[in-house]
Amino acid sequence: MHMIIRTRAAGRGSSVIALCLCLLLPGWRLQAQSLRESPDSLVVNDDQVRIVLHTTTGAVDYHFAGGIDLYNAVGYVLDTHWGLLLTTSLAQHPYSTEAIHDSLGDGLRINIRHMDDRHALSLLQRITLYARRHWVVTDLTACAPGEAAGTTGQAAGTTGTSGQTIVETRNICPLAILPSAQGRLSIAGSEPRILDEPFDNDDWVGVTERHWPDAAGISYEFSALYDNAALNGLVVGSLTHDTWKTGIVYHTAAARGQIDSLVVYGGAATPDVPSLPAAYGGRDGTHDHLPHGTLTGTAVRSPLIYLAGGTDIRAAFTGYGRANTLINGSLTWKGNAPVYWNSFGVEGVLGYEKVMMPPGVAKISDYLRSLDNFSRWSLPVLSVDSYDQSIYTTDLLTSLSKYAKKNGQQMGFYFGPFVVWTWKNNIGQTKLPGTSTSLGEVVLKDEDGKPIAYKDGDWGAYPIDPTHPATREYIITQLQKAKAIHATFLKIDFLTAGALESPTHSNPACRTGMQAYNYGMKMVKQLIDSILGPDIFITEAISPMFPHQYAHTRFISTDVYSHLRDDEKGFPSWGSTEASLATGAHLGWVQGTLWPFTNLDVCIMQHFQKNPDLSEQEIRVRLYAMMAMGSLLGDGSDFRQPLAAQRGRKYLNDPKLCAFFSRPQAFVPLKYSDGDSLDQQIAFYLKGKDTLLALFNFNTREPFQWHGSLGLKGRYILKEFLTGATLGTAEDVISLTVPPGDAIMAELIPQEPPLAARPKDRH
Repeated sequence: MHMIIRTRAAGRGSSVIALCLCLLLPGWRLQAQSLRESPDSLVVNDDQVRIVLHTTTGAVDYHFAGGIDLYNAVGYVLDTHWGLLLTTSLAQHPYSTEAIHDSLGDGLRINIRHMDDRHALSLLQRITLYARRHWVVTDLTACAPGEAAGTTGQAAGTTGTSGQTIVETRNICPLAILPSAQGRLSIAGSEPRILDEPFDNDDWVGVTERHWPDAAGISYEFSALYDNAALNGLVVGSLTHDTWKTGIVYHTAAARGQIDSLVVYGGAATPDVPSLPAAYGGRDGTHDHLPHGTLTGTAVRSPLIYLAGGTDIRAAFTGYGRANTLINGSLTWKGNAPVYWNSFGVEGVLGYEKVMMPPGVAKISDYLRSLDNFSRWSLPVLSVDSYDQSIYTTDLLTSLSKYAKKNGQQMGFYFGPFVVWTWKNNIGQTKLPGTSTSLGEVVLKDEDGKPIAYKDGDWGAYPIDPTHPATREYIITQLQKAKAIHATFLKIDFLTAGALESPTHSNPACRTGMQAYNYGMKMVKQLIDSILGPDIFITEAISPMFPHQYAHTRFISTDVYSHLRDDEKGFPSWGSTEASLATGAHLGWVQGTLWPFTNLDVCIMQHFQKNPDLSEQEIRVRLYAMMAMGSLLGDGSDFRQPLAAQRGRKYLNDPKLCAFFSRPQAFVPLKYSDGDSLDQQIAFYLKGKDTLLALFNFNTREPFQWHGSLGLKGRYILKEFLTGATLGTAEDVISLTVPPGDAIMAELIPQEPPLAARPKDRH
């Protein structure tokens, strides 16, 4: 039930108007949004959020439960012709309010027109507070002279009737805290953090947690400001991913818990800077060689930005995932989760080093057939990855598919839709595979017309234009190969290449890298549906997180080699379980919102490619990490080796483990990863019939002592998940100690009270 109540109290030169949007919820619990006007402000609030528009300056304050306050927030556009224009630079700020109902729910929207006679452009700012959800979304539209308030919703990229471009920008910001505008942001708590998210999951660059004071950097698409002890905080991020790459530039103040500047803007395009650490500007950006493309028109709109804060940052993250799905959609998956074997853990480019060769894949198939529990919930997939096509021809893969089918298995297929690997000096003489078009015509180029290197080197990777007709032709030939081998599982890789900025695209309507990438991903999904059918499982490997709606899952990290830590002697300084879980600890919310599953890559039963052998403890820690993330179960082992085969029978055929991975769920973090140390100690739990508690200790010198309550009532027996060994009992508080370099997956089983203590039946 909705009720709108208006009252008016008049005074000399002033008026106060109050509006309440009340919702009668199940159980007769009443929530309300209120609106109050005065001569110098407009206040909109509910029981968790308060928004204050200062009508004389145009600045906006946001206050969230949990002690999160933003003061004097502004928006701006940096126009290529008119320069920088802030909302507070304009003299007049007329506004209107409206009750709305859209895909996010019921809400109250403020429309503010920042304008005056001295500036050619005006800025339309929209701020919406959603009832019950406590989400705030906001955007900013730069409007050309004469653009009426009611017509600013037209698509970015349009032009005036005269054909003259009036607004042109590559930098537009709906939310900024700036010292020059007396802006300030503060959060309550003793351990404030800023979450810095890389643009994609390439190069083993993880999420970082920046500490006060003097932390500065840029996060991509979303970020969070939170207290690491109490987990109160604010999530801010983009909800639209079809036009802009969104950057979140931050600089902390000297005072703990305060931000000097925070700028959330559309138009991020950053190069890799090899002299900087990987997660601090070295390889965590957009990998662009050129500035972000400009948007032009009589009205250019920013990305739509989400803000949610409160006493539990985890709920705000889940809300962010749900809001993205409500706006952009998502793929679902019927039935149990896929399980798979992937060849990359055995050999890099399959066939090139002649480690596996075709007969070896058949032996893997025979081995997997012997694992009855691994095969119980869904038909296992043989995922043949990045193979040498002169050895693994389509005919050969088709024969492997027939062999796999006899063993009750399915085939996977691998390709990169927007990238071609070739010799640098051969681009002009090379045809785009499967087409008669020169690669030199399709590859993305810089301002001098030279091919952009996505992965530089004599043998390198080159991005191809997602909007070029030849790219579509190439993708069709790849999918026809997938159809020929009866593939039901697709791994698509190096997708970031398609999002790189270029001065031009074949489709002139695509002026930015993200427009071209979204165009390409939509095309890929449509072609998959039309050529292979709608029930094909799609996993993204190296890729931006957004747009998310074209796949069923995405790698949380780059390839995971399954050793415990990045500094482990004899192993590469990347791809460890610690590094992937430290990143994943902040990303479990994507499972069940953006995608049905996450993907922490494969587990390994003996060794990854030519790396040293793993210990059995490392394998168990790796499997528990995959469980905590709600990951698919995939393996990359060479089961022709006796030790790998023995361990595979022990772990990959464990009935409880396989049952969990048939319907994996991401655990809720209790203790996040923090900072750059490899000595992370992380905790998660998953409530259910038997609650699971997962504790990870990547400190190889000291134990991890965890004490806490999960809010469960009664007495519980704690049993080790795989072995069933009793770890102890607990009631209100659980105490467990994890040895150095180890993990515990504890199952909390309710303990029946003694017969004498049970209530007697009454007849």
